[in-house]
Amino acid sequence: MKLLKKYKMFIISLVVLLIVFIINKDIGIKSYKKAISSSKQMLIYLPPIFILIGLVDVWVPKETMVNLMGEESGIKGIFLSMLVGSCTAGPLYGAFPVVAVFMKKGVKFSNILIFIGTWSCAKIVMIMFEIAALGFKFALTRLLVDILGIIIISLIIAHFVPEKEINNAYEKIEKVS
Repeated sequence: MKLLKKYKMFIISLVVLLIVFIINKDIGIKSYKKAISSSKQMLIYLPPIFILIGLVDVWVPKETMVNLMGEESGIKGIFLSMLVGSCTAGPLYGAFPVVAVFMKKGVKFSNILIFIGTWSCAKIVMIMFEIAALGFKFALTRLLVDILGIIIISLIIAHFVPEKEINNAYEKIEKVS
């Protein structure tokens, strides 16, 4: 029973895929192919991410992370969150294992939100592509607007999410690790 509960969403997804296949074979086959393609993509991106976060978890002491990106880090924490988020590669779901390690290491909640925002829309690779495809002026304008938006939205969210919920999320991460 515990196994069924643990894999509930996977089982539900398989059942839905089977129902779609029964109703419309073409859509069912396309859905199956997309699921396989997405799984292959995850298998390409996640192992290197897990290796890197494992190294960060072991090599970087919690005190260092708290000093650099914790509650009292100020502008330094914001800058480092953006720097780490912009140097990443891969889809957004790759950010969440990193976030778990950041939470475990005591990184400030708003800095975690800034990291996620930067990962999603201000990667260096993306900026380089935009410069080549759309021009320097456009890329720089979009980047500056995104950076400002990421910081403002992250600070607003961190302000309005109850501290009890934030603490609860950090506690859950501690229990999982």
